[in-house]
This record gives sequence, C-alpha cells and structure tokens, in this order.
Amino acid sequence: MDRIVNIGIIGCGGIANGKHMPALSSLPNVKMVAFCDLIEERAVAAAKKYGTADAKVYTDYKELLKDENIEVVHVLTPNRSHADITVDALYAGKHVMCEKPMAKTAADAKRMLDAAKETGKKLTIGYQHRKKPSAMYAKEYIEKGELGEIYSANCYAVRRRGTPNWGVFLNEYEQGGGPLIDIATHSLDLTLYLMNNYEPKMVVGKTHKKIEHPEAGNIWGDNGVSTTPLEEAAYAFILMKNGATIMLETSWALNTAEPIEEGSCVLYGSRAGLSLKNNHLTINKVELNRPVITNVDTSVGGVAFYSGASSNPPVVEAQNWIYSIIHDETPIVKPEEAYVVSQILEAIYESSKSGKPVYFE
Repeated sequence: MDRIVNIGIIGCGGIANGKHMPALSSLPNVKMVAFCDLIEERAVAAAKKYGTADAKVYTDYKELLKDENIEVVHVLTPNRSHADITVDALYAGKHVMCEKPMAKTAADAKRMLDAAKETGKKLTIGYQHRKKPSAMYAKEYIEKGELGEIYSANCYAVRRRGTPNWGVFLNEYEQGGGPLIDIATHSLDLTLYLMNNYEPKMVVGKTHKKIEHPEAGNIWGDNGVSTTPLEEAAYAFILMKNGATIMLETSWALNTAEPIEEGSCVLYGSRAGLSLKNNHLTINKVELNRPVITNVDTSVGGVAFYSGASSNPPVVEAQNWIYSIIHDETPIVKPEEAYVVSQILEAIYESSKSGKPVYFE
C-alpha cells in the first residue's frame, strides 16, 4: 500500500459510524477528506472525529462529487438513494463502495451496474460477512472441491425480537422492505458466494406480519415497531438454473426459541455438508464408513486468510477494497453478484404479493 487514497463519505448516520468510518480510520493509507449528510451536524461531527484537519463538510452530495481530489466515495445512505448517488459518483469519476443492499429495487441496481461498466470505475457493495474468518475458511474449503457438487442450501437471518426502530428502518419508502432486504440480504449474498451460483431460475416467496405484540420484548423498544407496515418475517424457495435449491428464512420478530444470526447458511454437497450458523462452522461427512462432524476453530490462526492481519470483517472489507483501488484489481464483492441478490429479493416480494412463482429469463 504505497499511496494515499482520499475518500468522501456520503451519509454520516449509523452504518457510517458503526462500520465504515471506524474501519477506514484503522488503515494507514486512507484519508477521509469530505463528509456529507442532510443533517449538517452529523457531517460536522464525523469530520471532527474521523476527518483530516482540512476535511470539508457538505449537505449536498453533488457538491462533494465536484472535488477532484476525492478518488473514492462511500455511499452510506438509506436504500432509496443508493442508486442515484452511486450513479452520479461513478460518472463523476469516483470509485464507489455502497452499503448493502445494492439498491431498493432491481432496476436501480441495474442502473448502478451499467454505470460502473460504462465509466470503468470500480463498484462494490458492503457485504462484509464474506470476510469473517468462518466464511473465508468455508470458501477455501469449498474451492478445493471438498463438498463436491453443492445442490442444496438453507440461508438464515432470524431474530426473535430485534426490529430496528431508529433512522428510516421502519420507512418502507426509504428502505423498500423489512428483514428480507435488511438482514436476509447478507445471508443470501453469502450463500450464493459460497455456492458460486448466480443463475436463478424461479422464486416462490411469502412475507408475514402476524405477531400480535411485536414491540413486546423488542431489544430496541417500541418507537413505531407496533405500527410499521413492513414484514416481520419472510420465507422463500429459490430454484437455480442448474437445479440447485435454496431455502431462505428471515425475521425481525418471530416466536422462535432458536434465533440465527444474519450471515448464516447450511450447504449440502455430494461429498460433504457445511454449516455456518451464528459464526460457528461445522463440516459433516462420512469417513471410514462412519458419520463425522468437525468443528472448525476459526478464532485463532486466521491471518493466512486475509490481506492483512485483522480478523474484524469490516476492517478486512475496507482493506480488500482499498487494496483493489491501489492495485487496480477486482473487488471481492462484484456488482454483478450483488445485482443478482437484489433481483432475488425483489422476486420474493413480488411472489408474496401475487401468490405466484416469479421466473427469471
């Protein structure tokens, strides 16, 4: 890493403060030189904490994009504005890291993908679960052929009572949906990534809003949880063109005694199976005519799986992203892959509304 990358932050809310800015601040070859937010006080606070001494503050992202010293932009705004800001940034000559999901709609995601292709600028999406030690081990294990043909999978992001009630999480216009687009997007991305399969054929899905008192026991309190129109849970069956199947399950609020963290999945292969639930990795197979289950400890000795020494997924994500900029390499999360995730999520919503399967061309 032999040069400095100047970054502009667009959106200085929760995900910026909780993930991106702390991760970027840990990298020696990064400078955050501009901050933009509709609420000026947020941008000012971010600039003071994470910016250079002469960092600029904006309330209009288009003004930030005029700064030719900015090479990279992080788009950390509500889902509805991901596409417009990203497309403008790409055409302004910036590389873009956009927080997940790629966009509110598949059409918007396609606009982003097309803009990246037309401008030749790099675009990636913030799916940091690919960078956790258990997932990186699983990916290497799979690429060695140890699972054989992966023909079936389940992916999960299941909370018992964990409906976010701040910012615009409960705003359907801004976000586009509930847990499906919010947390299941991570699990679906990781599942497709591990399977290396991005060709869906058909989706059947159903969303639910049935809990009588969703505010009861909610870890963040009520504050609108009781009245939000968004789904509390969603389920889907996804058929891939090669015949592989994926079962998806997600919830913000569900009467379950077994919550499963986002970024969890189970893969079934012709040679072995793999479970990555709640960041715990197990491998099952038959050896010497006996069923064997291996618990993989990824808490130590994981340095070999990283471009750097950190085992913190947001930091590794930032490291890989900046490395791809400096060395002109392809980011780990390709926009083409994230676009397929958006297509499938939208198909699940569409299927739930119509009561019919949704087929892909």
